[in-house]
Amino acid sequence: MYNFFDEIIAHFQGYTESLITNFPKLVMGIIVFSILYIIANRTRQILQKSLVKRMDDPLLAQFLGQVAKIVIVLIGIMFFLRIIGLGDIAAGLITGASVSAIVIGFAFKDIGENFLAGIMLAFNRPFRIGDTVELDGLKGKVISLAMRTTQIKSFDGKDIYIPNASVIKNPVINYTIDGFIRQDFVIGLDYGSDVDKAIEIIRSELEKIEGILRGEKAPSIFISNLGTSTLDITIQYWLDTLNPKYSGTAIKTSAVNNSLIALEKAGFNLPGEIIELKNYNNSFIKTVAENKN
Repeated sequence: MYNFFDEIIAHFQGYTESLITNFPKLVMGIIVFSILYIIANRTRQILQKSLVKRMDDPLLAQFLGQVAKIVIVLIGIMFFLRIIGLGDIAAGLITGASVSAIVIGFAFKDIGENFLAGIMLAFNRPFRIGDTVELDGLKGKVISLAMRTTQIKSFDGKDIYIPNASVIKNPVINYTIDGFIRQDFVIGLDYGSDVDKAIEIIRSELEKIEGILRGEKAPSIFISNLGTSTLDITIQYWLDTLNPKYSGTAIKTSAVNNSLIALEKAGFNLPGEIIELKNYNNSFIKTVAENKN
């Protein structure tokens, strides 16, 4: 019994002596790692600011800054292991990196796939921060591109994180990559209306609204459909999405409202849907008034 406790005490003393001997190395390793970690954070910040100024691409700058930070942190871990006397482990980690990569690749296939997809997205750049996009059936504004996910904010305020692999595999619809977006609406006129006059009235109203582009992207107004009860006029116009002064929803509201008011003042009839009732076998059809009586 005494031998058992003596062995435990001997082992404990051995660990204590080893800890005391290696304590300076441990402290030095922690200091070196902490310094490199601070340098990694600072490098990421400086690199992002520098790349944004040179490339005017916050998305790619953010991604490359994160990669630089990870590389420096990994170097810090290697230095830490060598300082505390675990250089063989550090060398083993480097030597066995290929084997580990294969094992980790199978174990974390989705993570690796999303990481590689993030690199492709960062350099391919199908969208920028602030662009309005539709990814994997979800629509919103791009907020950030991380190692594994792309973050967008939907128009009802939801933060959506989409795996980068899904973005790569599915179509990406970018509504604002060139800075322009087209809006449209339809107005139904009564058959027999003066279409040319109606188009002129609508065009005149659109010219009064600030934010609707002119020149090469001037509004387009044309007959789009011959409905059962209306002659449909489609109105299309372009907006500059890079100008924060104007709101797309406010402009569309003004365009529709002003056009309807102007047409009504000019005497145009804007009918609703007409339903045709056919009387088969000369059967009697009761009206609402007859049913009340």
